[in-house]
Amino acid sequence: MSGQDGIVDAPWISAAQARNAEHIGREIEVRGWVRTRRDSKGGFSFVELNDGSCFGNLQIIAESSLPNYQADIHNLSAGSSIVARGIVQASQGGGQATELLAKQIRVLGIADPQDYPLQKKRHTLEKLREWAHLRPRTNTFGALTRVRNRLSQSVHQFFQEQGFYYINTPIITASDCEGAGQMFRVTTLPLDHLPLEKGKVDFSKDFFGKSSYLTVSGQLEAEIYATALGRVYTFGPTFRAENSNTSRHLAEFWMIEPEAAFFDLQDNMLLAEKFIKRLLRDLLDSCGEDMAFFEERIQPGVIASLRQVMEKPFEHLTYSDAIEILNSSGEKFEYPHAWGCDLQAEHERYLTEKHVRGPLVLYNYPKSIKPFYMRCNDDGRTVAAMDVLVPNVGEIIGGSQREERLDVLLSRLNEMQLQAEDYWWYIELRKFGTVPHSGFGLGFERVVQWVTGLGNIRDCIPFPRTPGSAEF
Repeated sequence: MSGQDGIVDAPWISAAQARNAEHIGREIEVRGWVRTRRDSKGGFSFVELNDGSCFGNLQIIAESSLPNYQADIHNLSAGSSIVARGIVQASQGGGQATELLAKQIRVLGIADPQDYPLQKKRHTLEKLREWAHLRPRTNTFGALTRVRNRLSQSVHQFFQEQGFYYINTPIITASDCEGAGQMFRVTTLPLDHLPLEKGKVDFSKDFFGKSSYLTVSGQLEAEIYATALGRVYTFGPTFRAENSNTSRHLAEFWMIEPEAAFFDLQDNMLLAEKFIKRLLRDLLDSCGEDMAFFEERIQPGVIASLRQVMEKPFEHLTYSDAIEILNSSGEKFEYPHAWGCDLQAEHERYLTEKHVRGPLVLYNYPKSIKPFYMRCNDDGRTVAAMDVLVPNVGEIIGGSQREERLDVLLSRLNEMQLQAEDYWWYIELRKFGTVPHSGFGLGFERVVQWVTGLGNIRDCIPFPRTPGSAEF
């Protein structure tokens, strides 16, 4: 190793590696942050080090014979950063297979216990949001970050193996994909001196020469590439200016959106099921220690629930059948559930948790509650839309077969009072070699919230953006 920190001739490895029994007898170096220090009457200290590589800490035995024991080591506190070199040995105590007998410990940065907020006590998740710069050092957010990382890796692995190409769709757009109007405007116009034309803001003088927004979805752009390359997917940030303070909504979140040419609705359902099962299998195979924490401290039973979704075939129901089931359920719901109403989380959870007791795909929704791009069914009332529902959450995926027929698409734009000229390029895809195609969207933070059992989606993203809050 480099001698810049005064420690040489010992390989620098992670705490996760050092906790493996195969390293017993080796001289190694580790670097990380102190979680706790406790002193023994026998003249040495136990220092718990964590470097983020795993849930558990590496126990370091620091004997009083070390030259800087009294000056530095004996005063170590939570949050301090250190470099330690020593011999890995079998642990003499319980709770870990190995420990490090230190030959040398160097303190890189101290954390004054009078100022450092993450002392050895439990803090509420709400309080930790105020310390988003420090909360990754806690057990909960360390585990959460490793889970997010594993799921992200699985997203790319799955779609690459299925023959999908990864594309980057624009963050700034002039199109409203959902037609809901809840978009963040992007402008460089001076807000205290806006250019006006006939009493309205003249956006032709703006940076892009027209009204522009942060994207709510990369789907429409993904369709461009799907109609040329066959199968593509996006995985990027999206933004919705919905003034909602619920535990399920964020203003900025990440979306996974595959789009496949020549896929009909049934193909889309099958792809979604395979995708969810793959994410869960990779997670449970790779993040056992982290998931055990969420099982014990956050939501008991979460692992068994995930295994049920992973192992059980997804059942399929039409929206109309679902409404009949809700009407005859005898349950008292807060929101109405008549045909033509959008289903709420309470309805979705009843269907998946009590009716089928497992994962469920609902399809063929009323066209009146769905966006313009979904393919109209022959009954004239419904569209080829689907939602994947899972226990404890409700909807986890929303998707559809897209409307590939030019005349029907134009009719739907007119019905939704959307201007065809704003979607000229989308319309041209139906003029030049149109094909059936399908896709879906999966909010990444919704998945993280589901698999960890965390109660608030603001704890499922490193830096939450919500109404009234853009801190950090």
